[in-house]
Amino acid sequence: RSRETDIQSTIIRYLAILETQGKLFFNRTNNIPPVNKDSRGKVIGFRSLPFGAKKGIPDIWVIINGKTIGLEVKTPTGKQSKEQKEIQEKFIKNGADYYVVRSYEEVKNILDKYLKSA
Repeated sequence: RSRETDIQSTIIRYLAILETQGKLFFNRTNNIPPVNKDSRGKVIGFRSLPFGAKKGIPDIWVIINGKTIGLEVKTPTGKQSKEQKEIQEKFIKNGADYYVVRSYEEVKNILDKYLKSA
């Protein structure tokens, strides 16, 4: 069973190849609040997200042929949070596309459609 980070790493390697070829631009969003630790290194809490950062932003943003795409990476059984669903609605309302993806193959199939329409 694949961990979300493993799936995401494979997707990012694929996107990096396409970006090197000039076919798209992407960014992996690190939307995890920084950790506060005590003097012994024990986690005692999390700092809030920086001003302007929003909970629920997709893991990866892709811009391809003038279209913005949000990719939320999940395991085969992973589910979106409430905030992720709200962000998905905002992406779509504002003309972007949004996909919950569970494998590299799924991302490849999605992006192939955008690359063929260029």
